[in-house]
Amino acid sequence: MSILLVAGLGNPGREYAKTRHNAGFAVIEAFAARHALTWKSPARFEAKVARWDRPAGRTCLLARPMTFMNDSGRAVRMLADFYKVPPDGVAVVYDDLTIELGRIKTTVRGSAGGHNGVASLLEHLTGGFIRYRIGIGPKHPPEMDLKDFVLGKFTPDEQTIFDQQLSNYIDGLDLLIKQGPDQAMNQLNRRTDQHDPDQTQVPRDLHP
Repeated sequence: MSILLVAGLGNPGREYAKTRHNAGFAVIEAFAARHALTWKSPARFEAKVARWDRPAGRTCLLARPMTFMNDSGRAVRMLADFYKVPPDGVAVVYDDLTIELGRIKTTVRGSAGGHNGVASLLEHLTGGFIRYRIGIGPKHPPEMDLKDFVLGKFTPDEQTIFDQQLSNYIDGLDLLIKQGPDQAMNQLNRRTDQHDPDQTQVPRDLHP
């Protein structure tokens, strides 16, 4: 199945810009900028949407849900229903605390792993969507509250790493859309993380 809808997860609002939890927004915004796409806010959707008419390929929609992280699935479901995109035609870009900063992992199944945005997607799409996971871990200092960590801004050093890897994040997403999840997993999942969200559960009440 071709990927026809790609949603980057995050929280809308200036106060959430450049936070770890908005890594999905940052990547999909940069992806749209590379392809010179224009974001629009259709009245029927609770999302900003950009249309990518791929040369010699099917049209792909990019979306940034404006529902806040915990209700991301509702906005993505509205788009998927309207454009008749099945779950396996949806890819979701989001931050992952269990993956080291600077790394990417693509998966096609699993639990929410404590990520409330993914939990909302599982509720509304009932699984089947493709996950493009952007590493923001590990949490530091270890005693720091998880909510404070994910909603906190990257440190200057972390931001440098993220910015340096942004082109790779975009390349990987381009590969996923054009070649599909099998090729993306083969090429991007080169390191097995010590902690996987299917084993490491993060409390669900993290995000606004």
